[in-house]
Amino acid sequence: MQMALLGFVFALIIALCVAVIRVFSVPVLNQVSIVFISFFRGTPLLVQLFLLYYGLPQLMPWLVGMDAFTAAVIGLSLHFSAYMAESIRAAILGVDRSQMEASLSIGMTKLQAMRRIILPQAARVASPSLMNYFIDMIKSTSLAFTLGVAEIMSKAQMEASSSFKFFESFVAVAIVYWLVVVIFTQLQHRLEIHLNRAYIK
Repeated sequence: MQMALLGFVFALIIALCVAVIRVFSVPVLNQVSIVFISFFRGTPLLVQLFLLYYGLPQLMPWLVGMDAFTAAVIGLSLHFSAYMAESIRAAILGVDRSQMEASLSIGMTKLQAMRRIILPQAARVASPSLMNYFIDMIKSTSLAFTLGVAEIMSKAQMEASSSFKFFESFVAVAIVYWLVVVIFTQLQHRLEIHLNRAYIK
Protein backbone atom coordinates (compact mmCIF):
# COMPACT_ATOMS: atom_id res chain seq x y z
CA MET A 1 0.00 0.00 0.00
CA GLN A 2 2.89 2.36 0.72
CA MET A 3 4.28 1.78 -2.76
CA ALA A 4 0.87 2.27 -4.36
CA LEU A 5 0.02 5.43 -2.44
CA LEU A 6 3.41 7.07 -3.06
CA GLY A 7 3.36 5.99 -6.68
CA PHE A 8 -0.15 7.37 -7.20
CA VAL A 9 0.67 10.77 -5.68
CA PHE A 10 3.80 11.20 -7.81
CA ALA A 11 2.03 9.84 -10.91
CA LEU A 12 -0.84 12.29 -10.44
CA ILE A 13 1.55 15.25 -10.18
CA ILE A 14 3.46 14.17 -13.30
CA ALA A 15 0.22 13.42 -15.17
CA LEU A 16 -1.24 16.85 -14.40
CA CYS A 17 1.87 18.60 -15.68
CA VAL A 18 1.99 16.48 -18.84
CA ALA A 19 -1.75 16.91 -19.48
CA VAL A 20 -1.55 20.70 -19.19
CA ILE A 21 1.47 20.76 -21.51
CA ARG A 22 -0.45 18.67 -24.04
CA VAL A 23 -3.61 20.81 -23.79
CA PHE A 24 -1.71 24.08 -24.29
CA SER A 25 0.66 22.50 -26.87
CA VAL A 26 3.72 24.04 -25.22
CA PRO A 27 6.55 24.11 -27.81
CA VAL A 28 9.28 21.47 -27.32
CA LEU A 29 7.74 20.23 -24.07
CA ASN A 30 4.72 18.99 -26.01
CA GLN A 31 6.93 16.86 -28.27
CA VAL A 32 8.83 15.54 -25.23
CA SER A 33 5.58 14.62 -23.48
CA ILE A 34 4.34 12.77 -26.58
CA VAL A 35 7.52 10.65 -26.61
CA PHE A 36 7.22 10.14 -22.83
CA ILE A 37 3.63 8.89 -23.12
CA SER A 38 4.44 6.72 -26.12
CA PHE A 39 7.39 5.03 -24.37
CA PHE A 40 5.75 4.31 -21.04
CA ARG A 41 2.50 3.15 -22.61
CA GLY A 42 4.26 1.12 -25.28
CA THR A 43 6.63 -0.92 -23.10
CA PRO A 44 5.83 -3.41 -20.30
CA LEU A 45 6.06 -2.23 -16.70
CA LEU A 46 8.42 -5.09 -15.83
CA VAL A 47 10.87 -3.98 -18.53
CA GLN A 48 10.70 -0.41 -17.26
CA LEU A 49 11.42 -1.52 -13.68
CA PHE A 50 14.42 -3.60 -14.78
CA LEU A 51 15.70 -0.76 -16.99
CA LEU A 52 15.38 1.72 -14.14
CA TYR A 53 16.93 -0.47 -11.42
CA TYR A 54 19.53 -2.48 -13.33
CA GLY A 55 20.12 -0.56 -16.58
CA LEU A 56 20.28 3.17 -15.78
CA PRO A 57 22.89 2.86 -12.98
CA GLN A 58 25.37 1.64 -15.61
CA LEU A 59 24.93 4.93 -17.50
CA MET A 60 24.42 7.14 -14.44
CA PRO A 61 26.73 6.04 -11.59
CA TRP A 62 24.95 8.30 -9.10
CA LEU A 63 21.94 5.95 -9.32
CA VAL A 64 23.92 2.95 -8.08
CA GLY A 65 22.88 3.61 -4.48
CA MET A 66 19.15 3.64 -5.31
CA ASP A 67 17.30 0.96 -3.34
CA ALA A 68 14.73 -1.39 -4.85
CA PHE A 69 11.76 0.24 -3.06
CA THR A 70 12.60 3.67 -4.49
CA ALA A 71 13.09 2.20 -7.96
CA ALA A 72 9.71 0.47 -7.74
CA VAL A 73 7.94 3.68 -6.69
CA ILE A 74 9.61 5.69 -9.48
CA GLY A 75 8.81 3.00 -12.03
CA LEU A 76 5.16 2.81 -11.00
CA SER A 77 4.88 6.61 -11.00
CA LEU A 78 6.31 7.04 -14.49
CA HIS A 79 4.38 4.10 -15.98
CA PHE A 80 0.95 5.07 -14.69
CA SER A 81 1.45 8.82 -15.16
CA ALA A 82 1.55 8.22 -18.92
CA TYR A 83 -1.91 6.65 -18.82
CA MET A 84 -3.30 9.12 -16.31
CA ALA A 85 -2.06 12.10 -18.34
CA GLU A 86 -4.19 11.05 -21.30
CA SER A 87 -7.25 10.55 -19.08
CA ILE A 88 -6.79 13.99 -17.53
CA ARG A 89 -6.20 15.58 -20.94
CA ALA A 90 -9.40 14.03 -22.29
CA ALA A 91 -11.32 15.24 -19.22
CA ILE A 92 -9.97 18.78 -19.66
CA LEU A 93 -10.88 18.81 -23.35
CA GLY A 94 -14.32 17.55 -22.38
CA VAL A 95 -15.06 20.76 -20.47
CA ASP A 96 -16.99 23.20 -22.65
CA ARG A 97 -14.72 25.78 -24.33
CA SER A 98 -17.08 28.54 -23.17
CA GLN A 99 -15.80 27.98 -19.62
CA MET A 100 -12.29 29.04 -20.63
CA GLU A 101 -13.59 31.91 -22.76
CA ALA A 102 -15.71 33.21 -19.89
CA SER A 103 -12.75 32.98 -17.50
CA LEU A 104 -10.48 34.90 -19.88
CA SER A 105 -13.16 37.54 -20.42
CA ILE A 106 -13.17 38.46 -16.71
CA GLY A 107 -9.40 38.87 -16.61
CA MET A 108 -8.11 35.46 -15.58
CA THR A 109 -4.96 34.06 -17.14
CA LYS A 110 -5.12 30.64 -18.80
CA LEU A 111 -3.37 29.02 -15.85
CA GLN A 112 -5.73 30.67 -13.36
CA ALA A 113 -8.73 29.53 -15.39
CA MET A 114 -7.29 26.04 -15.57
CA ARG A 115 -6.71 25.85 -11.81
CA ARG A 116 -9.94 27.49 -10.63
CA ILE A 117 -12.51 26.57 -13.29
CA ILE A 118 -11.43 23.84 -15.71
CA LEU A 119 -9.58 21.33 -13.50
CA PRO A 120 -12.32 21.11 -10.81
CA GLN A 121 -14.84 20.20 -13.53
CA ALA A 122 -12.41 17.85 -15.24
CA ALA A 123 -11.74 16.08 -11.93
CA ARG A 124 -15.30 14.75 -11.85
CA VAL A 125 -14.93 13.24 -15.32
CA ALA A 126 -11.42 11.86 -14.74
CA SER A 127 -11.90 10.47 -11.22
CA PRO A 128 -13.35 7.05 -12.24
CA SER A 129 -10.47 6.28 -14.60
CA LEU A 130 -7.88 7.63 -12.14
CA MET A 131 -9.27 5.38 -9.40
CA ASN A 132 -9.11 2.45 -11.80
CA TYR A 133 -5.44 3.22 -12.43
CA PHE A 134 -4.84 3.35 -8.67
CA ILE A 135 -6.43 -0.08 -8.25
CA ASP A 136 -4.32 -1.37 -11.13
CA MET A 137 -1.25 0.16 -9.47
CA ILE A 138 -2.00 -1.73 -6.25
CA LYS A 139 -1.96 -4.99 -8.19
CA SER A 140 1.15 -3.97 -10.13
CA THR A 141 3.14 -3.56 -6.90
CA SER A 142 3.42 -7.36 -6.99
CA LEU A 143 6.12 -6.89 -9.65
CA ALA A 144 8.33 -5.14 -7.11
CA PHE A 145 9.41 -8.50 -5.73
CA THR A 146 11.38 -9.04 -8.96
CA LEU A 147 13.64 -6.18 -7.81
CA GLY A 148 14.06 -7.69 -4.37
CA VAL A 149 11.47 -5.63 -2.47
CA ALA A 150 10.22 -7.65 0.51
CA GLU A 151 6.50 -7.17 -0.15
CA ILE A 152 3.61 -9.61 0.05
CA MET A 153 4.52 -11.58 -3.10
CA SER A 154 8.12 -12.11 -2.04
CA LYS A 155 6.99 -13.18 1.44
CA ALA A 156 4.58 -15.67 -0.12
CA GLN A 157 7.32 -16.96 -2.43
CA MET A 158 9.67 -17.51 0.51
CA GLU A 159 6.96 -19.19 2.57
CA ALA A 160 6.00 -21.48 -0.32
CA SER A 161 9.63 -22.39 -0.98
CA SER A 162 10.22 -23.39 2.64
CA SER A 163 6.94 -25.19 3.29
CA PHE A 164 6.15 -26.39 -0.26
CA LYS A 165 2.61 -25.05 0.23
CA PHE A 166 2.53 -23.12 -3.02
CA PHE A 167 -1.24 -23.29 -3.50
CA GLU A 168 -2.07 -22.05 0.01
CA SER A 169 0.53 -19.27 -0.10
CA PHE A 170 -0.56 -17.80 -3.41
CA VAL A 171 -4.27 -18.23 -2.70
CA ALA A 172 -3.71 -16.19 0.47
CA VAL A 173 -1.98 -13.47 -1.59
CA ALA A 174 -4.80 -13.47 -4.15
CA ILE A 175 -7.41 -13.07 -1.38
CA VAL A 176 -5.52 -10.15 0.19
CA TYR A 177 -5.29 -8.33 -3.16
CA TRP A 178 -8.93 -9.11 -3.89
CA LEU A 179 -10.14 -7.70 -0.54
CA VAL A 180 -8.06 -4.54 -0.94
CA VAL A 181 -9.41 -3.99 -4.45
CA VAL A 182 -13.01 -4.55 -3.27
CA ILE A 183 -12.54 -1.92 -0.55
CA PHE A 184 -11.17 0.66 -2.97
CA THR A 185 -13.86 -0.16 -5.53
CA GLN A 186 -16.48 0.72 -2.90
CA LEU A 187 -14.62 3.94 -2.10
CA GLN A 188 -14.54 4.75 -5.81
CA HIS A 189 -18.31 4.24 -6.03
CA ARG A 190 -18.91 6.57 -3.07
CA LEU A 191 -16.57 9.19 -4.55
CA GLU A 192 -18.45 9.12 -7.87
CA ILE A 193 -21.77 9.62 -6.07
CA HIS A 194 -20.32 12.56 -4.11
CA LEU A 195 -18.86 14.26 -7.20
CA ASN A 196 -22.04 13.77 -9.24
CA ARG A 197 -24.45 15.16 -6.64
CA ALA A 198 -24.46 18.65 -8.17
CA TYR A 199 -25.31 17.20 -11.60
CA ILE A 200 -28.25 15.05 -10.49
CA LYS A 201 -31.57 16.79 -11.01
